[in-house]
Amino acid sequence: MNDSVVDLPPEYCQYHDEGCEFAESCLNCPLPVCVYDEPGGKRMFLNRRRAAEIASFFNRESKSTGEVAKILGVSRRTVQRALKLEKMRESTTAESIFESQGDPSSA
Repeated sequence: MNDSVVDLPPEYCQYHDEGCEFAESCLNCPLPVCVYDEPGGKRMFLNRRRAAEIASFFNRESKSTGEVAKILGVSRRTVQRALKLEKMRESTTAESIFESQGDPSSA
């Protein structure tokens, strides 16, 4: 008897799309890559979300590092790391925008 597994088309499978804590359905998930497909993906996703929240408190509401740490129940060092992460992400995004538009000084 052959023990190989047959890969059936979706219409012949009973797949229960139960989603996860981030989306009700895998097929309707807003994330570009499933957090469970990448090693450390869930932790990375949560850290990025927290960093964005920290940056929002720091920038929009003009809170100090200590105030943000107290509000969110994290250490001041965590707030500092998150702000550094957001700054790096913003600069990387800005660089990619300039690269896609070409160098304005060469015109």
